[in-house]
Amino acid sequence: MGSTSSDSNLTRRIGAMTLTIKSDVEIELMRVFDAPRRLVFEACTKPEHVRQWWGLRGSTMVSCEMDFRPGGTWRFVVREADGSENAFRGEYREIVPPERVVQTFELEGMPGAVSVETMTLTEDGGKTTLRTTSRFDSIEARDGMLQSGMERGAAETYDRLEELLRTIR
Repeated sequence: MGSTSSDSNLTRRIGAMTLTIKSDVEIELMRVFDAPRRLVFEACTKPEHVRQWWGLRGSTMVSCEMDFRPGGTWRFVVREADGSENAFRGEYREIVPPERVVQTFELEGMPGAVSVETMTLTEDGGKTTLRTTSRFDSIEARDGMLQSGMERGAAETYDRLEELLRTIR
């Protein structure tokens, strides 16, 4: 993926998820879930659910800390199938149940590369569209995230979320 403005509005599908490069500093992930919005919101905001779906298939969430309120923080530690661990953290900036969450996102292995994520949920006919727009400080930060494997990771994570939603309906 190059880092020129010609990348703007590039869209591709990864499984059931769509990734769109919205601008030089923004990426949007979109997925439709076969569940009502209130249930998708609950699955995305309660630690007992998040620990079951967040991360790659074969990984295990070994720590899921969520102080789910504006100004509260979150931190997840995921152990991959090969035994390596990755930690992620952020701060909740805005919460509007069941339609919107704005938070920061940082991979602890890449300190200082903090993005702002805005998740919106809309429901139509019992299905929920989840959109997460990540805004980065620079093209380099955006491209670094794309090169980190986030596309595959997000698509697989959303597949796991869909599987969990079937069990908690």
